[in-house]
Amino acid sequence: MAKELKESSMYIEPKPTTEALENGEEASKNFDDDGRVRRTGTLLTASAHIITAVIGSGVLSLAWAIAQLGWVVGPSVLFAFSVITYFTSTLLADSYRSPGPVHGTRNYTYMDVVRSHLGGYKVQLCGLAQYGNLVGVTIGYTITASISMVAVKRSNCFHKEGHGAKCSVSNYPFMAIFAAIQIILSQIPNFHELSWLSIVAAVMSFAYSSIGLALSIAKLAGGGHHVRTSLTGTTVGVDVTGPEKVWRSFQAIGDIAFAYAYSTVLIEIQDTLKSPPPENKVMKKASFVGVSTTTIFYVLCGCLGYAAFGNNAPGNFLTGFGFYEPFWLIDFANVCIAIHLVGAYQVFAQPIFGFVEKLCRRKWPENKFITKEHAVKIPLCGANLKINSFRLVWRTSYVIVTAVVAMIFPFFNDFLGLIGAASFYPLTVYFPIEMHIAQTKIPKYSFTWIWLKILSWACLVVSLVAAAGSIQGLAHDVKAYKPFKTQ
Repeated sequence: MAKELKESSMYIEPKPTTEALENGEEASKNFDDDGRVRRTGTLLTASAHIITAVIGSGVLSLAWAIAQLGWVVGPSVLFAFSVITYFTSTLLADSYRSPGPVHGTRNYTYMDVVRSHLGGYKVQLCGLAQYGNLVGVTIGYTITASISMVAVKRSNCFHKEGHGAKCSVSNYPFMAIFAAIQIILSQIPNFHELSWLSIVAAVMSFAYSSIGLALSIAKLAGGGHHVRTSLTGTTVGVDVTGPEKVWRSFQAIGDIAFAYAYSTVLIEIQDTLKSPPPENKVMKKASFVGVSTTTIFYVLCGCLGYAAFGNNAPGNFLTGFGFYEPFWLIDFANVCIAIHLVGAYQVFAQPIFGFVEKLCRRKWPENKFITKEHAVKIPLCGANLKINSFRLVWRTSYVIVTAVVAMIFPFFNDFLGLIGAASFYPLTVYFPIEMHIAQTKIPKYSFTWIWLKILSWACLVVSLVAAAGSIQGLAHDVKAYKPFKTQ
C-alpha cells in the first residue's frame, strides 16, 4: 500500500530515518497520515500559488475585452465568472479527499480525484484536457515573456529615436534566455519547494498591474483626454464591421472566462497544505483570497484601461505601447511581467513533470537512472541540491521543446485561446460539479441537481462560443504567418 501511495505522488519523498521509524511519536510528528513527510503549506503559500497562476499578463489585455463588450456586459461578465470560478473551486477542494472531504483518502492529482469519484473514460478525458492545457500554457508563457523582454528594448528605442521609429527587435534570443532560466528552475524537485518562487511572482504581478493601473489613471487625469466609450463597446460601422463585432465579442468573453481558471493546478496546490486545519477549508479560504484579489485588479485594470483608451484599447497596453512615457516605468513593468512569467511557468509545468516522472518510476522502479538522487553541493552557500539524472534530462528536454515550438509558432497565443476553450468547461466546471453530485449523493432531478446542471450547460455554451472566436482568429493569423520573421 505504501508503495502505491508513493507511486501516486508527483515526486519522490525522502525516506524516513531508522530513528524516526523506531520512535512512533517522532514519526507521527514528521509524517502525515499518508506516510509522507509532513506538508508545510499555509494559507499564504496557497494564495500566492493561486495568484501566480491566475493573474497573468492577460490582465493588461482586459481593457481590450471590455472595449469589445462595453460598460454593461464587460464588468458583468467579469463578476459572473469570478463567482463561478470561486464556487466550482470550493467543490473541487472538497473532492481532494474521498469519500469524505475531511477524513477520506488523499488524492494527489486532478486525474486521481476524477478516478476516485467518477472513474471510467472520464479519467482519460480529464488527463487530456488538463495536461494539454498545461503544455499549451507553458508554450504561451514562453512567447509572452519574450514579448515583454522585447518591449523593454523597443521602449528604449522609441525614447531615443522617437515614437514613429520602426524599432524592430527579434523575439527569438529572448525566448532562448527565458528557456535557459527555466532549465535551471525546472530542477526544483516539486511543488512543495516552489513557494518562494510563487511569492516573488505574485509580488511582480501586483507590481505591473499597479503600474498599468496608475498609468491609466494618469492618462485619464491628463488634459485634452477625449476617447469614445459606450454601453455596448465598439461601434459597428465605425470601429468594426458586423462580423468583427461578433467574433471579437466571442473572444472577449472567452478571454475573461479563461482569465480566472486555475483548476488545472488546484489539487496540486492543495496537496502542499499542512493539516490541521482541514485542507479543504484552507483551500477554500485561499481560493477566496486569490479570486477576490484577482477580481479587484481585473475590474480596475479593465475598466480604467477602457476609460483611458476607449474603443481603440490595445491588446496589451504595456507591450502594445498604449504608453510610451515614462519609458523607465514601462521598462520596469515589462521586467516585472517577465519575472512573473518565470514563476508562473513553473507553477504550470510542475504537474507535467510530476506526471511523467510518476509513470516512469512505476514502469521502471529498479532503474537507477530514474530513481537515484545525487547530492550536489552548491558553491558559496554550502547547501546540498538533490539532482536526479532522469529529472535533469527530461525537464531540460521539455523546456527546450516548448521554446522551439514557441519560436516556430509565434501566433500560438491565439491557439492557446482554443486550448483554453477546450479545457475550461471540463476542468473548471463539468468535473467539479459532477464530482460534487457524486460525493454528496444529490438526488437526480432535485432542485440542487437541476440548477447545477443549468450552470454546467451555460458554461458549455460559453466554451463553444469562445472556441468559435478563437478558431476564427487563428485562421486569420495563419494566413499572414511567416516563420521566424522579426517583429
